[in-house]
Amino acid sequence: MAFGYETISTEISNGVLTATISNPPINVMTLTLYLDLVAFTSEVEANDDVKVLVMQSADPDFFIAHFDLEILLKSPIDKPAEKQVELSDFHSMCERVRTMPKPTIAKIAGRVGGGGNEFSSSCDMRFGLRNKTLINQMEVPLGILPGGCGTQQLPRLIGRSRAMEVILGGDDLDAETAEAWGYLNKVFDTQADLDEYVDRLAHRIALWPRHAVALAKQSVLNYELPIDEGLKEEAYLFQQTLRDPSAMINMQKALDLGAQTREGEMRIGELSLEVARATFKDS
Repeated sequence: MAFGYETISTEISNGVLTATISNPPINVMTLTLYLDLVAFTSEVEANDDVKVLVMQSADPDFFIAHFDLEILLKSPIDKPAEKQVELSDFHSMCERVRTMPKPTIAKIAGRVGGGGNEFSSSCDMRFGLRNKTLINQMEVPLGILPGGCGTQQLPRLIGRSRAMEVILGGDDLDAETAEAWGYLNKVFDTQADLDEYVDRLAHRIALWPRHAVALAKQSVLNYELPIDEGLKEEAYLFQQTLRDPSAMINMQKALDLGAQTREGEMRIGELSLEVARATFKDS
């Protein structure tokens, strides 16, 4: 399987696709990078060989700097602003990353800003480096606003008041604060620790039944529904998982390996891996 893009290189291992962004000198989201991301995310969504997507940067100081200001300076502004009937291509890309039926993870080892932050905020999980990762929405100081999903995604991730601070303040948000606010899942002291943790997590998820991962993600995305509607959707999706043949097989294997015993439950995380490995061996 080959993904051919000018600004994105890829490597796949056991269902985990690692995509490395490289658009020197500072990973500005130029037209080339933007179009690559649009096409790449569409291809990943449709590719059954990919179970988990991990995004990272070849530049240790920049994940994605921000959207290219030179493109924005050429925006047509000779007519009044109009409300769009359909999502923009940028919004569609971010929504694709957020809703595709496979987990998306961003390893943000350096700076991420503007449209780059809107892209990373659409990923399911984000991890960073202590004293290195910095988040910035720099649009308002320039006289515009985060128009690639930032005003909608950030409040959902960190809350309204904190989103206001990031968007209106236009200042750097450090890794420790981003973790405390829930933007970053976890921060690490070294690049090696970050790489090891995300690699382990991604490959662990890739072992689970594909249908369960996809439907669990779909159910979590329903958290914005009123609670009674969300619970009804959860019950419906749960019933769907039960009807996949692998569910009954895996639950029985879990019992055979010690689930619902004191010893088995004390190591349930490792037991879950044993179930997945036994299933893979039998397939």
